[in-house]
Amino acid sequence: MVLVIEGILYALFPEGMKRVMAQMLSVPSSFLRMAGLVAACLGVAFAYLARRHAPWP
Repeated sequence: MVLVIEGILYALFPEGMKRVMAQMLSVPSSFLRMAGLVAACLGVAFAYLARRHAPWP
């Protein structure tokens, strides 16, 4: 699912994605690490909740 979303962003906004990647170079590694950890935890929580409340068994 992540690859689908990321692929759509690169297809629709290639120049914007280049700018975002260039800006990432100036962001401290500690911030990127924490943001990645938070994003991973949110993804796991979302998948857990979606699976738990799904209408199928």
